[in-house]
Amino acid sequence: MTRVVVTGAYGFIGAALVRKLLGGLSQVGTVDAVLAVDLQSAHHDVDIRLRWLEGSVSDPAVLDQVCAFRPDLVFHLASVPGGAAERDYALGRQVNLDATADWLQAFGALGTCPRFVYASSIAVYGDKLPTQVDEHTPAAPALSYGVHKRVCELLVSDASRRGWVTGCSLRLPGIVARPGVATGLMSAFMSEVFWALAEGRPVTLPVRPEGTAWWLSVSACVDNLLRAAACDPDTYRPDRTYQMPALYLSVEKVVDALLQQFGSERRSLVRYVPDEHIHRLFASYPPLHTPDALTLGLRHDGDVHSLVRAALLGFRK
Repeated sequence: MTRVVVTGAYGFIGAALVRKLLGGLSQVGTVDAVLAVDLQSAHHDVDIRLRWLEGSVSDPAVLDQVCAFRPDLVFHLASVPGGAAERDYALGRQVNLDATADWLQAFGALGTCPRFVYASSIAVYGDKLPTQVDEHTPAAPALSYGVHKRVCELLVSDASRRGWVTGCSLRLPGIVARPGVATGLMSAFMSEVFWALAEGRPVTLPVRPEGTAWWLSVSACVDNLLRAAACDPDTYRPDRTYQMPALYLSVEKVVDALLQQFGSERRSLVRYVPDEHIHRLFASYPPLHTPDALTLGLRHDGDVHSLVRAALLGFRK
C-alpha cells in the first residue's frame, strides 16, 4: 500500500497527477490514500482514498498534518509562479525555498525516509543559454524563482544523502495546455494559444513566430513524475536532478499544427506583439538533449501533432 502526498494538488499538473494516482493506472503500485495539499480544494471529489488539506505549504500546521499522515511518497509541486515570485520576493522565498527546506527537515525528524519527487523548473538555466542544453549545462538563473528552484534541487540531494528522503528533482519545461487564466505565469501564452485556436478566439502572443521553446503535455509530465517515483533510486544520477524531456519547437510550428486540426482560416486570429523580456526568457531556447532522463524512462510527446492531441485531450470542437 502507498500513502501519497501531492502539494499543489488543485493546480493544473497536481490535479492531473491526483486523477492518475486514483485511477489505478499509475506506476507506483496500489494507492491506499492520497493527501492533496493546496490553498483550495476540489470538494466534488468523492473517492474515499482522497483527503484534501487546505492551506499553504509554508504553514507549520499544514506540515504537522502531513507528517501525521506519514506518507510513503511525496510529490512536491506547489510554488509561487515566476512572475508573481519576482514581484513579491518575500512570498516567493517563503513558499518556493523555505517551505521546501522545512519539509525535508521534518521528514528527517519523522524517520520514515519517504520517496520525494520535487518539481523544479527550466528557470534554473536563466536567459543566456548556450547553443545546446544538455544534462551538464550549468544553472545560471535570471529570476529569484529560478534561484530558489536550484537551491531546492541541492536541498533534495542533500536530504537524500542524509537519509531524510529518497528524492529526485525534475526540471519541468513549458507544460500545456493549462486552462483558464494562469495568474503570475509569464509563459501563459504557451497554453493560451492552444485554447484560443481550439475555441476560435483571437490570441496575442508576446513572442516572435520563430521563437523556440520546450513543450510537453500535462499527461506526459504526469507520466514522467510517476516514472521518477517508481524507478530504482540506485539508478538516479549522483546529483539526483533530471531535465524532463521536451519537444524543441518554434511557436509558429505549434500554431501550424493547431491550424491543421482546427482550420487554416483561424490563422487570422493569431497576432504577434513581441515583449522582448518574455521572448528572451521563454522563446529563445536552443535544442535540448536529455539522454540520462531517457535512460531513466522519462519521455516527451513524440511529435508536435501528438503534443496537440495530448494537450487538448477531451476538447471537442
